[in-house]
Amino acid sequence: MVQKAKILLVDDRPENLLALEAILSALDQTLVRASSGEEALKALLTDDFAVILLDVQMPGMDGFETAAHIKRRERTRDIPIIFLTAINHGPHHTFRGYAAGAVDYISKPFDPWVLRAKVSVFVELYMKNCQLREQAALLRLQLEGSGKVAVGEAKEPAGLLAELSARLAAVEEQAEALSKQLDDDSADAAAVATAAHLERKLTGLRRALDALEPGTGSGAPSLPSQN
Repeated sequence: MVQKAKILLVDDRPENLLALEAILSALDQTLVRASSGEEALKALLTDDFAVILLDVQMPGMDGFETAAHIKRRERTRDIPIIFLTAINHGPHHTFRGYAAGAVDYISKPFDPWVLRAKVSVFVELYMKNCQLREQAALLRLQLEGSGKVAVGEAKEPAGLLAELSARLAAVEEQAEALSKQLDDDSADAAAVATAAHLERKLTGLRRALDALEPGTGSGAPSLPSQN
């Protein structure tokens, strides 16, 4: 069973959190509430999230400060942040949001369909990255196992290689379809860049798998970085 992605909703007003849950419930993912910046940072210590919806105007630690803490942590710095705000102070305020590391900055009231569509893109990218990490982990296990086999007992792991190749092909097909969708919808530049990064990692993993095929050379191939 495919594990659901987690989406972090950060807002000090319960009615706003309830509204976000109503909008995003159709995505059928796990929605996690946080009523303050401090509470959000605690949630990020233990769980992985596909995207963060972060209110700007909060008492105590506001959205900008919370985002700064998130981007300073190695574990969380790559999580996409969508800022939500009820106050529009013009381009300087918006620029501050992007400077804090947000991938988008949305003023309330917003179109529920647009917000759901934006969040769904980052959920899809997150799921594809999870699949890619799983394939890379399987390949690493195979390489480590092959290295421990005695020379006289070595066997060609054709079956496992074929299975890995088939799984990777499925991820490649889904990633290609997602990239085409982003191009067609004129999506955010951040989402397009993330999809391109995912495709580069898929290409690296495919090369590593191809290098394991008989007659492609000796030595273990290097695996793509998971950063």
